[in-house]
Amino acid sequence: MLGIFDSGFGGLTILREIHRRLPHLSTLYLGDNARAPYGDRGQEEIFQFALEGLSFLYAQGCPLVVFACNTVSAQALRRIQQTILPSRFPDHRVLGVTHPTVEYLADQGHTHHLGIFATQATVASNAYALELHKLLPEQSVTLTQVACPGLANLIEEGKEQTEETKQRVRYFVSEMLTRDPKMERILLACTHYPLIKNLFEESLPVGVRVLTQGEVVAQKLEEYLTRHPEIASRLDQNGARKYCTTSSAGISELATRFYGSKIKFEQVSLKP
Repeated sequence: MLGIFDSGFGGLTILREIHRRLPHLSTLYLGDNARAPYGDRGQEEIFQFALEGLSFLYAQGCPLVVFACNTVSAQALRRIQQTILPSRFPDHRVLGVTHPTVEYLADQGHTHHLGIFATQATVASNAYALELHKLLPEQSVTLTQVACPGLANLIEEGKEQTEETKQRVRYFVSEMLTRDPKMERILLACTHYPLIKNLFEESLPVGVRVLTQGEVVAQKLEEYLTRHPEIASRLDQNGARKYCTTSSAGISELATRFYGSKIKFEQVSLKP
């Protein structure tokens, strides 16, 4: 099975697109809802939580795992790939959402003013700026990143269309446009934010494009499996779907808003 890990519900927006693009691929989703969201946590704590989630999915028979969380991808992915996999899981792989998203942006081109809304941890990592510099070293791209503290929490609590959330979005957009009034394209670099894409679009000037990551990551995953048949051949193709969470409170109802249809979760525990 393909493993999908997220701090909570946000990764379901990625999983939904993976299922649409690769419907026969068997998947196991793990949301660490008991400790969500990760965006305001420290780097070492994020790393440890990510490692626990990854180890669980590997133990369940997932040779490939996608970190469907920008915070985890930015703060823990590279360290895990470089220091954990070679010694503990040499036959396994883990991918993130940062690199495929930047690959997509690079392929599109023609963007000179790019804005990113993300969690504090993602912005602090500067992961998107580093990846953009690697892929577009000679192109002039003005990148403006705005951290959105508390926004993922509100979405996790089911308050995505409340006045409080709308006010926060308007504030963050105002900050973005103050720093770069020539903004052309916006990336919502948190997998929770697709649920409030409409709020960003309503607050931004006409003509500014807003990009979410689900379709991008699903497309890049398909391309990765094509390039790596040795990994693809180890993934079940019978369309089995399993969902796990570290919490049980109100999971199915809230998850439906992220995934788009009802989901039945199994509660599990992660070991340090």
